[in-house]
Amino acid sequence: MGHSAAIWDYRAAIEITKDWNGIDQVVLRNPQGATAKVCLQGGQVASWRNEKGEELLFTSSKAIFKPPKAIRGGIPICFPQFGNCGSLEQHGFARNRLWVIDDNPPPLHPNDSNGKSFVDLLLKPSEEDLKCWPHSFELRLRVSLSADGDLTLISRVRNINGKPFSFSFAYHTYLSVSDISEVRIEGLETLDYLDNLCQRERFTEQGDALTFESEVDRVYLRCPSVIAVLDHERKRTFVLKKEGLSDVVVWNPWEKKSKSMVDFGDEEYKQMLCVDAAAVEKPITLKPGEEWTGRLQLLVVPSSFCSEQFEL
Repeated sequence: MGHSAAIWDYRAAIEITKDWNGIDQVVLRNPQGATAKVCLQGGQVASWRNEKGEELLFTSSKAIFKPPKAIRGGIPICFPQFGNCGSLEQHGFARNRLWVIDDNPPPLHPNDSNGKSFVDLLLKPSEEDLKCWPHSFELRLRVSLSADGDLTLISRVRNINGKPFSFSFAYHTYLSVSDISEVRIEGLETLDYLDNLCQRERFTEQGDALTFESEVDRVYLRCPSVIAVLDHERKRTFVLKKEGLSDVVVWNPWEKKSKSMVDFGDEEYKQMLCVDAAAVEKPITLKPGEEWTGRLQLLVVPSSFCSEQFEL
């Protein structure tokens, strides 16, 4: 039975299937019928559906499902860099590599296991990775689906190198929205941000909430631990709760940029918004033997909630 037997020992509703390239993917289910699909290609959450079967994450209809190309959508893992600099590929290599199921993960806090369907994945550097980024590491990812349908991703990076190293990280989360012009983000008011459309110049957010009428590509700095993304038309709100990740990246390519991307539909910018829990401005440095943990919890609530209830 191999991996399957080890996974079923968790007594959770987990199924291993094959993706479009014959590579294993793991489907998590909860008793209410919510699901999450995790691809071993990229360690990427490719789907998250509520109990009604509605898809909560965006994936482009033109996404290229061919390794080692990262899938345009879901929640790619950006490590060991976010963005494009130096000799590494854009957003690092973790989202383009084949991960393995971790049969013997170190224990996590009991709250991260109780009543949840979950899977643990592991990525170690290949010889090729060590040539372009010469640091030995273990990157562990636990993806869990709670009884309430919440999706939680916990990443742990351990330095098994002989010397310190630094990295940046992001959960590059593509949310599915009804219409980008009907969406607003709360929790980023008065914060400083780096604007990637202006050579990373630093500005301060002036609005009461962030709304969208043109291309946006920003890194908000030292953000609160809870951010709310309100979708007026669907009367629902995504709540992002994060730990160990001080920044929030907000991205929508808008019309012109959409037309220049081969793996993205010309009009699809209207149905998506990337809101990433990230550590970008100040890279994380680990000494030999040290471990860093970053956590993202995603939940959906009716928009009748007001922002005070999010513990902003």
